Amino acid sequence: MTTTRHTRPATVRVSAPLGTGTHGDRKPGPLLFLLLLWLSLLVAFGVLATLLITILMDGWGKLSPQLFTNYPSATPETAGARPAVLGSAWVIAATAVFTLPLGIAAAIHLEEFADKKRWFNRLIELNVQNLAAVPAIIYGLLALGFLSLLQVQNKNIVIGGALALSLLILPVVIIATREGLRAVPREIRDASLALGATPWQTVWRQVLPASVPSIATGSILALSRALGEAAPLLVLGALVYITFDPNGLMSGYTTLPIQIFNWTGRPQEGFHELAAATSVLLLAVLLLMNALAIFIRNKYQKRW
Repeated sequence: MTTTRHTRPATVRVSAPLGTGTHGDRKPGPLLFLLLLWLSLLVAFGVLATLLITILMDGWGKLSPQLFTNYPSATPETAGARPAVLGSAWVIAATAVFTLPLGIAAAIHLEEFADKKRWFNRLIELNVQNLAAVPAIIYGLLALGFLSLLQVQNKNIVIGGALALSLLILPVVIIATREGLRAVPREIRDASLALGATPWQTVWRQVLPASVPSIATGSILALSRALGEAAPLLVLGALVYITFDPNGLMSGYTTLPIQIFNWTGRPQEGFHELAAATSVLLLAVLLLMNALAIFIRNKYQKRW
């Protein structure tokens, strides 16, 4: 005689979605927070879109080859931003040369080789994190004091501006590089060490190549921030009106943000249009740099 056993079907409990109560009614608190969040995003996006459209409309008539080939002039009809374009290129190139090797090397030491239990290393890590949030003008004052200590008479030189911007973005490069190194799984390090590689060989041949996309992304974003800074350079006495091309690290210079600052202070409407056109140029360069950083991250970043 066979006995038939009836089994009850398993009950699957589905958790209620966020912001809903036990009976499916939505709670007012999360809904209000979500509404305020979307409202703040819409307001911020609306202000940004209005600003961009206004600048583009004001400067559209001045977006011509003359903006890149002409020098600043007393008349807006013949004025251009050639020295500012070349000066920005010189300063950012020098900043990259000064900052990237030092920042990447410091991050590798702090993340891979430094003893995190020692108070000295913990103090350095705390200072690096705090320095990333210091206002930009403070680094201009620091660079001014350093150049004065070296008894440099003319502080309005490319290497002086690069020094100030390097101090500004060095903590950002260190933090971005450390985050990229942390993203590499520990198993890769252990496997390399197990095969007989030294710690430095492991970092150089395994960890560092795997973290290059994150390091490149952070470095490009840091340089884009430096490109848009004017306060540290104004503290160093950067020229707002020059009619020559920068030709070296010891040359005088001006940059795009400083040129925009100069033209917006002029009473003529033509200079305001030139400032808007130069702002569009600066925004385009910044957008290209940010787009390059996003492309590198999405194209070459590995999924572990």
